[in-house]
Amino acid sequence: MIQVAGGTVWADDTGGPGAPVVLLHPGIGDSRVWDPIGPRLAARYRVIRYDARGHGMSPPATAPYTLVEDLIMVLDHLEVARATFVGCSQGGASSIDLALAQPERVSALMLVSPGVSGYPMPANPELDAQFEAFAEAGDVEGIARLAGGMWTTGEPDDAGLSQLRSAAKAWLANDEYEKSGPPAFGRLGSITAPAVLLIGDKDYPPLIECDEAIVARIPGCRKIDVPGGDHLLPLRVPDLVADTIEEFAG
Repeated sequence: MIQVAGGTVWADDTGGPGAPVVLLHPGIGDSRVWDPIGPRLAARYRVIRYDARGHGMSPPATAPYTLVEDLIMVLDHLEVARATFVGCSQGGASSIDLALAQPERVSALMLVSPGVSGYPMPANPELDAQFEAFAEAGDVEGIARLAGGMWTTGEPDDAGLSQLRSAAKAWLANDEYEKSGPPAFGRLGSITAPAVLLIGDKDYPPLIECDEAIVARIPGCRKIDVPGGDHLLPLRVPDLVADTIEEFAG
């Protein structure tokens, strides 16, 4: 457990002499999303992953926080001066925020179905109303199923549902505490780290549009399209994700 501002987060660090690779999970899951590729990466790198507040094995938030500030505190605690950052969805947004706030720490940036703060995502009033109804009822299963319909294809499997339930618990617990940092979308052009972005063509359509805009704005960013891929690419195409990490992390 690592101390962060007003709380703690659970982290896993394989140690070893390899170059550090930091894996940041999506908002619709927790660090177990990296289980299919963890052993392969650990044979070559120092692999670090952690659960954001309220997700997986991390306690829910009890004080205001931002995701990027927590990330910086984890890196400071583990004495990671520079690393390759692999961020899925919410983790991608945090990776972008770090690349803007502390560019010297980011040797390479691998974005997997990422979001980015400051991008004008279209409103979805019907979905918001359904979420609010489930949230008021404390219905974790309802929230998980609702999110699954938005972010995954077909009926979620056990691994996908486990991710979604973890996220639903965190959303209910953290809602009043998680704060946003400075919007990043308008500053993407100042990112200097080598970058690659993976996106599945079965992901949430507005996010696909967002990711096209990210690729267009980060200088030299390479885009990898994943046919048939939904939002949870580390679970769907683990070999492709691992291959790309090895290519960019060296």
